[in-house]
Amino acid sequence: MTNTSAGPVPGYRELDRLMRLMTGDEKHGPAATSTLDALWVLYSRVLRVTPRTVDDRGRDRFLLSKGHGPMAYYAVLAAHGFLDEALLPGFGAYDSPLGHHPDRLLVPGAEIGSGSLGHGLPLAVGSVLGLRAQGLADPRVWVLTGDAELDEGSNHEAIAYAGPAGLEQLHTLVIDNASATYGRPGGIASRFETAGWSVGIVDGRDHEALHTAFTTPHPGRPRAVVATVAP
Repeated sequence: MTNTSAGPVPGYRELDRLMRLMTGDEKHGPAATSTLDALWVLYSRVLRVTPRTVDDRGRDRFLLSKGHGPMAYYAVLAAHGFLDEALLPGFGAYDSPLGHHPDRLLVPGAEIGSGSLGHGLPLAVGSVLGLRAQGLADPRVWVLTGDAELDEGSNHEAIAYAGPAGLEQLHTLVIDNASATYGRPGGIASRFETAGWSVGIVDGRDHEALHTAFTTPHPGRPRAVVATVAP
């Protein structure tokens, strides 16, 4: 599979128009815009999944653990043809499928329902183990978390397990906008490195740096990319 969509993919500048279509309350705007560039690079150049292959066993899986402020996620999905952009103006409305937290059963292309922080990375670990059990070694699993989300203990258990287990299919993207409550000796990257992960730190607005970090080989180890974004 390739990461081409069913039709022409609008340019990155089109995302501004799509974002402005979502005007509801409780938008968590900064949470959304901090993820926009990384999501665009993933869906445009890295993820092997299209609107036609969302149910294909061999697809890549993307799990949005940072489920609050999903405007950027919805905009990117619309830009790539997963959902109709006509749905965007209804964002957050009672009868809209596009809630303030994504619902896997309502949002085309969404792998999980998310919003309760700390669940995405453990679910991604389980997804990789499930793929292994089925003998599927090619699909990659990506999960996007926030820096503050790493305060949750469930993530540390997942990090500690995935490294020694050699979950090479697992990729974690951490959006670091300096919103975490607790500091870590050596920073976020050191937590993953200590557990045996391959780690990269990049500017979360630099598309080429993001792409390079996303596609760096990491044989035998899970990969973590820490994307720093000014708060």
